[in-house]
Amino acid sequence: MESLYFVGLAVMGLFAFIIFILVFRFFGFWLRARVANAPVGLIKMFGMSLRKVPVGMIVDNRITAVKAGLDIPSDPLEAHYLAGGDVGHVILALIAADKAGISLDFNRACAIDLATKGTGKTVLEAVRTSINPKVIDAPSANMGRTTIDGVAQDGIGVKVKARVTVRSHLDRFVGGATEETIIARVGEGIVSSIGTAASYKDVLENPDRISKTVLAKGLDSGTAFEILSIDIADVDVGENIGAKLQTEQAEADKRVAQAKAEVRRAAAVAVEQEMRARTQEMRAKVVEAEALVPQAMADAFRSGNLGIMDYVRMKNVQADTSMRESIAGGDKPRSEGTT
Repeated sequence: MESLYFVGLAVMGLFAFIIFILVFRFFGFWLRARVANAPVGLIKMFGMSLRKVPVGMIVDNRITAVKAGLDIPSDPLEAHYLAGGDVGHVILALIAADKAGISLDFNRACAIDLATKGTGKTVLEAVRTSINPKVIDAPSANMGRTTIDGVAQDGIGVKVKARVTVRSHLDRFVGGATEETIIARVGEGIVSSIGTAASYKDVLENPDRISKTVLAKGLDSGTAFEILSIDIADVDVGENIGAKLQTEQAEADKRVAQAKAEVRRAAAVAVEQEMRARTQEMRAKVVEAEALVPQAMADAFRSGNLGIMDYVRMKNVQADTSMRESIAGGDKPRSEGTT
């Protein structure tokens, strides 16, 4: 009996020690939550510490939510922290949305917070942008360009700077396209609007036609933003693209013509070389035929078909022909006045 008595005392002492630790460690948090009418049990605080969740952060954010009229239990806050979210931003975003009359529940806010994690943006920024629209420059500074360039139908380039006023669309924020998509679509719309203008003068005279044309295309579809307005900040005249293209085309045509002429010249040279080769070939045949004449004459002498007098007469004819050719080649026309 005495041993059971001592065991009971030991168990009661251990239980009392645990209660003392809980009270000593979490009594300040518990009292602060109780006074703020946002109670969090000591057992829950002890469980948070075992799960390595900062108790003070959870209690403070629950107090902030309750004081703002949002009764959010500690369990969802703890779950969002364990999921890697920022509990403070979620609570502040919910408070801002509630004060501004924007419908945003806790789960949606947590989803937006987790979706924006690592992007440099927060759910609080999304709510603030939904309340106070922001202005986006098109093109943006990190694109390495200062203007959006288009070409009118008369070939004159037009340079445009635009400012896009957007507001966050919280229902489409998760899974919606970002600001880069808005800038790209606005740039595409501006280029298309300039391209449909008959002259660059029309763009300079009525720059608002660009805004109207771009807004009519519904560029914010599928994005996390709603486009409120597109304002043309600056319009300038660029290069004469049409004349430049015509010049380049003329230069290209000239090079093509030169290439074709070179082909024809090469073909002519090849034909000339071929004719020379054929001439040499024919001359070779003539020389070959002439080489057979003495042999034929010798055969004629041996066979008696050619006599000595025939040979002499042939030589006389050759000499007479040679003399006539030399005389004909040596005659030159006399100039007038000479005798």
